[in-house]
Amino acid sequence: MRDGSDKFLTEKELIEGCRKNDARAQRRLYELFAPTMLAVCIRYTGSRENAKDVLQEGFLTVFDKIGTYKGQGSFEGWMRRVFANQSLMYIRRNDALKYADEIESVPESGLGLDSDDPLGKLNAKELLDLISAMPAGFRSVFNLYVLEGYSHQEIAEALGITEGSSRSQLSRGRVWLQERIKKL
Repeated sequence: MRDGSDKFLTEKELIEGCRKNDARAQRRLYELFAPTMLAVCIRYTGSRENAKDVLQEGFLTVFDKIGTYKGQGSFEGWMRRVFANQSLMYIRRNDALKYADEIESVPESGLGLDSDDPLGKLNAKELLDLISAMPAGFRSVFNLYVLEGYSHQEIAEALGITEGSSRSQLSRGRVWLQERIKKL
């Protein structure tokens, strides 16, 4: 159901409109979610320009696959997964992980921040800027593990690397991030 200004009243109506390839519904979905999904893409690609390309590809995928959304769980969460996967495909296509080093034995403890906690002095934008500046391998694994909650096994499968490499990239990414935070 729509009001006089062609705006969809509910998320369910918006999704249904997109399933029917209604251009107004697709435009509205884009308007509502593009800023949030662009931020997701930037987090993975590290570049606004690359993220814009991934964003466009991601929305094409959303419109193509929206019929697979079963209405279980958050629609925005479903979309985030689509955009994260699209970003990972971009990274794989561009061999961003080809220089990922593997360390077979990475300690699971001792990776936290120092007790001084310089992190408490950062605001969210500064932290996200630092994450965006991470080398691609570190950034991809860090985002998937810390922000998206993937396991190392899931990360390894998604990125085409070993679990050891995933652990290594996370460990080294944390150290890289800690060093930058201390400098601030």
